[in-house]
Amino acid sequence: MQYSLTLPADYDMGIIRERVRRNGHALDDRAGLALKAYLIRVRGVDGSQVSQYAPFYLWNSPAAMTQFLIGGGGFQNIVRDFGRPPVSQWTVIACVRGAAGESPLAASRRIVELPQPPQGDAAVSIDDELAELATLADHPDLHTAALAFDPRDWHLLRFTLWRHQVPAGEPAGERYEVLHVSAPELDLHSAGYRDSTDMHK
Repeated sequence: MQYSLTLPADYDMGIIRERVRRNGHALDDRAGLALKAYLIRVRGVDGSQVSQYAPFYLWNSPAAMTQFLIGGGGFQNIVRDFGRPPVSQWTVIACVRGAAGESPLAASRRIVELPQPPQGDAAVSIDDELAELATLADHPDLHTAALAFDPRDWHLLRFTLWRHQVPAGEPAGERYEVLHVSAPELDLHSAGYRDSTDMHK
């Protein structure tokens, strides 16, 4: 899950940094939450055309996600201060952990469209992305990477957390600075990783 708050060009991003410094720990022990990455983009940095606050979540429990969004679980503070943004949701296909154990400082997001028949096979495209994800797991600077699927718009999302910075060769539509990571149940997260044979059954 992710929502993006695009801020005015002259917005003082120090306000967001202080907000996360004060409140970022609030979800450090949230039941049902695998991971929340508190992300920002700053206009003019890493090619960003906008300044944004754009946290990304991995949930273990749909009920916990719903509680967060509409049950007074925390999202009401965003609505109070910024209005109610649209919230994107994906179904996670696979999630891998890397060797970088300390809190990550950078993140990348890549979205690709799945091909339509007869131009291509969506399952084959997913298999290719899964193979890339398995290779990525060996990267020494990887903290966590997730591959997820949006059946409404038929696209794949790859979200990756990095130890220090996004590698120069990493294909990414967006690059983020990570202000804080809450990961109360990341060790419990299971995305149902399936190999190519299983996916074609």
